[in-house]
Amino acid sequence: MLNGFGLSKAREPSRTSAGPGGGRGSRHRVGSRIGVIFAIGLLFVFFAVPTQAVNATGLFELDGNAVTLHGAGSPDDWDRVCHDVTDNGTVFNKFGTGFDSAGHAFSAAGCNSAASTTGASALEFVHAASQNEVNFTGGGSKDPIDISSWAYTTGTGGNPGKDILLDGFAARYSTAANSSTCPTINSDPICKLIFFGLDRFDNSGDAQNGFWFLQNSVTLANNKVGGGLGFSGLHKTGDILVVTDFAIGGATNAITVYSWDPSCTKATGTLAGDCGDANLRIAGTSANANCTNSSPTAPFCGIVNQADGTTGPTTAPWGFLDKGGSATYGQGEFFEAGLNISDVPGLNANACFASTLAESRSSTSTSAVLKVFILGGFGACTSSTVTTPSAGKNGSAPINATANLPETDSATITVAGTSNFGGTVKFSICGPFALGTTTNCATGGSAIGSPVTVTGSSGTATVVSPTATVTEVGRYCWRAEYSGDPSVGVPPSSDPTNPSDLSTNECFSVTPLQPTLATQATITSSANPPVDGNLPATISDTATLAGTANEQGTGGVGLDGSIGNPTLTLGSPAKGQITLTAFGPNNCTTVAFGPTTVNANGDGTYGPVSFSPTAVGTYTWVASYSGDSPNTLGVAASACPDTTGTENVTAKDTSSAISSQTWIPNDTATVSSGSGSGTLNGTLTLQAYTSSDCTTGVVSSQSYTQPVVNASAATISSNNTGQFTVSGSGTHTVSWLVTFTPNAGSNVSGSSHCESTSLTITN
Repeated sequence: MLNGFGLSKAREPSRTSAGPGGGRGSRHRVGSRIGVIFAIGLLFVFFAVPTQAVNATGLFELDGNAVTLHGAGSPDDWDRVCHDVTDNGTVFNKFGTGFDSAGHAFSAAGCNSAASTTGASALEFVHAASQNEVNFTGGGSKDPIDISSWAYTTGTGGNPGKDILLDGFAARYSTAANSSTCPTINSDPICKLIFFGLDRFDNSGDAQNGFWFLQNSVTLANNKVGGGLGFSGLHKTGDILVVTDFAIGGATNAITVYSWDPSCTKATGTLAGDCGDANLRIAGTSANANCTNSSPTAPFCGIVNQADGTTGPTTAPWGFLDKGGSATYGQGEFFEAGLNISDVPGLNANACFASTLAESRSSTSTSAVLKVFILGGFGACTSSTVTTPSAGKNGSAPINATANLPETDSATITVAGTSNFGGTVKFSICGPFALGTTTNCATGGSAIGSPVTVTGSSGTATVVSPTATVTEVGRYCWRAEYSGDPSVGVPPSSDPTNPSDLSTNECFSVTPLQPTLATQATITSSANPPVDGNLPATISDTATLAGTANEQGTGGVGLDGSIGNPTLTLGSPAKGQITLTAFGPNNCTTVAFGPTTVNANGDGTYGPVSFSPTAVGTYTWVASYSGDSPNTLGVAASACPDTTGTENVTAKDTSSAISSQTWIPNDTATVSSGSGSGTLNGTLTLQAYTSSDCTTGVVSSQSYTQPVVNASAATISSNNTGQFTVSGSGTHTVSWLVTFTPNAGSNVSGSSHCESTSLTITN
């Protein structure tokens, strides 16, 4: 924080307290001419980028009071900071979290705000529970000297009231750069700002103050240094010191900003860019840095409260009592300032500051004796790494057919305390573990490719790993190790050590493929004719295996030639056995054939497997596949009875048809007079013979007689209904003899006729 709201009375023009020298008796005393040079130097440094003062950002009220003067939302003020740190959070001081010098839990009495800050990335509010709580001691406690030489005492007093600090506070913000409200140099898209302040015990007499922003964590220690105790922690290049000199009346307002730079071994000048002292390089300086009238090009300004009401309320919004026992600020007892660290050349705007130290001083000289201080934590950079496998956290992905599954990991780096950062991420993968286990990748595994470069902005960055080639089913876990960025104080982090993202969430499962096994049963008859599955026959079955995965490759997981992984060689097609069994006939318990195994070699059709049944009936094939662990699952035995219609066939017996023809002979004969005028009287007969000439083989059942009376013609017919038949294969002859025998005295003579029929029967 800055050196304070130095409470000096208006000074004569010949003294400039804002420069690196300037204090009365300082070895870097500066006259009024140099004060003019400061102003010119400031114009030279900052004029190239026209800006507004840091109090014009709309983020914080730099108005000379500690109370938010509007409703909800931006800008903030110190009552909100007090609320967030003490009422909603923790007070940080040398006595540990949340306790004062007497060991009492501290809550700032009358911290008059129920509202929280809006968008602050780091906050500090430290209360000194007693006067002279901690004081610098010894000649080595000076700003140009590293912290290891500083010494302090507690409660020894001896300092005038004007040098006793009671409360120190700071807040850090980031916002989008804007040329009219929050400009930056080097085209930085994010504008980073720090607001800080303090109050003091008494306003009688001059006082100057300094405010350190320290990248390393600095705390009080118990080691002996000089006549007091020492500090833990050291300076780091880029630490910021703001030295201020403000008159009680506010007429003279000088600020000088230094950067800790070990390349400075002594003072070389008084302008921005010069070494103001050993280890202290001047980043910027102004003799007119009052926020009420500072130049619109000023990247920093400060202001003290005025008792006449021009700077607003004077009642402290926390437990403050000055030397006179008043809770109301006397003129010049409260100071606040702001610094746009993105708009000051030589400052590392991306640095993280772990600690702050407000100090009262004997002057604004770099060699001034340091007096009372308030040391607090602020908001060191932190980083967290969260990874998401391409298969999804706690997700799964089936192995592909070639067992050549590409997997990547996405790591999101989140940094608190700075916006821009760099570094690298090293990705490793562990596995395969058994599916269903909870083993993670906290250590070991295979490094995948080279570390990936990180370029973070707005406090976050996401990078994707090189591709890891997974060739085997199992559970795999990623690990991402972020290197950190020492140049801006960002520490390393890794996943799975990140407690907000459990390591088991960085794992994924590669599951085996479930193939299919389809069968087709057939029957081929060798009967004559070979139709309809008649026995003898051959029953066959073929099995088609599909959807397998290759066996695991060699070389583990990783890229070809990557660290810990030799050249990747893909595995062979899936092996295993296909088992075929035939049941029947007409049941699923009697094994008709098999079991018979066929060796598989990846997807394809296997068989046929055949046998010749000896009995008619339905036969059912049952098929199964053993699988090829771990990448290919097996296929359970198919159903019996079959439900697909592709696994059963029916064997049938042959049959013969025999016919036997039967002939039932019949005949019809007619007799008539030769001229047609005679009268027939007599007997007409019809007789069957089994010979062809009506001589032999009289068929007794086929003899018919019919009288003829006074007729010119007469007809006779047989009536064989089966009494006489002809059957059997071969040629058969039947003859019929018709005879007319006239009565005595008839005028028509008798006659006869033989007719023959030949019939061939083929059965």
